[in-house]
Amino acid sequence: MATTPQHCPGYEQFKSLKSFTCKCPECGEEKEIFSDEFDKTHKCSKCGKEIDFTQCTLEGGA
Repeated sequence: MATTPQHCPGYEQFKSLKSFTCKCPECGEEKEIFSDEFDKTHKCSKCGKEIDFTQCTLEGGA
């Protein structure tokens, strides 16, 4: 029997993801978005407005 730790499928490709914090242009609520999610549409969980990725900042400062 294998003793390799089990991770969710695709774990290896995701361990180097970058995390970005985006502020909603409408209400200022912050949302964390990962670098593999840039092709998806994100809406603010507080007011429902779509978040513009040009307002994102890389976690830890750039």
